[in-house]
Amino acid sequence: MLQLKSIGTPLVLALALLTLAGCDQAEKSAQQMLDQAAKSAKQAIDDTNKAAQQALSDAIGHEGHKPKEADKKAHTQEI
Repeated sequence: MLQLKSIGTPLVLALALLTLAGCDQAEKSAQQMLDQAAKSAKQAIDDTNKAAQQALSDAIGHEGHKPKEADKKAHTQEI
């Protein structure tokens, strides 16, 4: 019985260390997954922002040219 107790304590400690090492590895993997998800989310936000800015630029650009042309006509009519 004495030998079983003397073997049991180091065995329990070794299993605890292995469990902690496994937890550390799991934490690193989870962190890598979160980093990748954050990069993907940032890329999606950047792409959406770029598309929205382009759409806004197109909308303002097309409407912006018409008043300028109308202003030119108004100035020529005044002369």
